[in-house]
Amino acid sequence: MCDRRLLAVALLILCGFAPGFAQQVRRNDETLRIAAAADLQPLLPAVLSAFQQQTGIRTEASYQSSATLATQIINGAPFDLFLAADLGFPQRVIDAGRAEEARPVPYARGTLVLWTRNDSGVATLSLEALRGSTIRSIAVANAQHAPYGRAAQAALEHAALLAVVRSKLVVAENIAQAAQYADSGNAQVGFISLTSALTPRLKADGHFIRVAAEDYPPLLQGAVVIRRSAGADLASRFLAFLKGPEVAKTLDAEGLAPVDQAASRP
Repeated sequence: MCDRRLLAVALLILCGFAPGFAQQVRRNDETLRIAAAADLQPLLPAVLSAFQQQTGIRTEASYQSSATLATQIINGAPFDLFLAADLGFPQRVIDAGRAEEARPVPYARGTLVLWTRNDSGVATLSLEALRGSTIRSIAVANAQHAPYGRAAQAALEHAALLAVVRSKLVVAENIAQAAQYADSGNAQVGFISLTSALTPRLKADGHFIRVAAEDYPPLLQGAVVIRRSAGADLASRFLAFLKGPEVAKTLDAEGLAPVDQAASRP
């Protein structure tokens, strides 16, 4: 009987006299769910870890093509934040009435590169070299699903190469998979993101050139907070963290330029 009375007193203290404690427990149990473009996979985990250390908020990220994630969100997938590789797919989420914002929030700018393994047999890496018989396979992300795939297609069209190399293309679902194809030898070269090219593995395995920025539309990457999601407040907090100067500096070093450099980097 004594134990039951003690338990009752403890519950009264928690529920009646210390409501803030219960609220803090609920906050600590919350998890921010992020739908993240595949080009973020090499660098976002470290950012999420820093965010959790600073705030105590747990995070979960799902990495897929921007098109796939946009479709999932429109169909009701339980995400709180969408970090896309362009502005178009977040706009689709907005148009479907699934976002808090009236327009996408740019958070970074991506860069397209042409990458090859050191042992690929490609002596000189360039867009023009894609014409030759030495290069027989080229990894590229699906232009219908992935913004980097559209960028690669635009660069090939700009160089009048698309028709020439079409039979050589090895199409991946997203930009991360395109990098895997090139690194594994399933393709001799690959159009991949700078974020992938700067990872320790790909820096050790190969080398790359940047595709001229004027050869493809800017890869401005946009975000939206999902409307009425359970973690909408957490998503807004993380988005502010992501756009902070220290995080922006880290992203720039790993392949994502700050948005304010869009004007200075054509």
